[in-house]
Amino acid sequence: MEEDKKRVLGIQLPTDPRWVNMAEMSLEDILTDHAFCEQKATTSCISLIQRYSDKELLVQKVTPIVAEEWSHFRLVLKELEKRGLKLGRQRKDEYVNQLLLFVRKGVTPEDLLLDRLLVCAMIEARSCERFRLLSLNISDQSLRSFYHKFMVSEAGHYRLFLDLAEHYIGKEKTQERWNACLAFEAALVKQLKPRADRMH
Repeated sequence: MEEDKKRVLGIQLPTDPRWVNMAEMSLEDILTDHAFCEQKATTSCISLIQRYSDKELLVQKVTPIVAEEWSHFRLVLKELEKRGLKLGRQRKDEYVNQLLLFVRKGVTPEDLLLDRLLVCAMIEARSCERFRLLSLNISDQSLRSFYHKFMVSEAGHYRLFLDLAEHYIGKEKTQERWNACLAFEAALVKQLKPRADRMH
């Protein structure tokens, strides 16, 4: 079952489950980072819509995600407040910054769109994988339920971005580039190592 789940997400290098133990010892930090991840996902989706406003299906499918990601930001803020914790400062997201290096420069608009959609899919896939670990292993039962809902949502977003890439670019080319993205991300995760105060 675990291997099947890994294949569905495409993740090549699963997160060490011990990351959950570190994360729950820094709950304020991990919730703060989670909140800003949701905020940045909102901004990223808005940017896609602005840049590709001529692509009707993309606008139609990504617009609801903007509202969903922002509602997730608000849910994490509520969770912090409920626990008497504070939203800390936004931290540099080294994972996303490094993953953006996968986006090629000086390529055709089609290839640029492909890379951007695949990076979005990859971030959602890794987020889903981390949320799943939290939903299964964190000791706080209410947080297990909390993160299960996020896991389900991120899985849908991951699939949507891949579907958009296949729609605009074609299945074969998308799969070939996606395989390269998976390998790139696996090498990146191996290099960065999980941190207690980061979702990625």
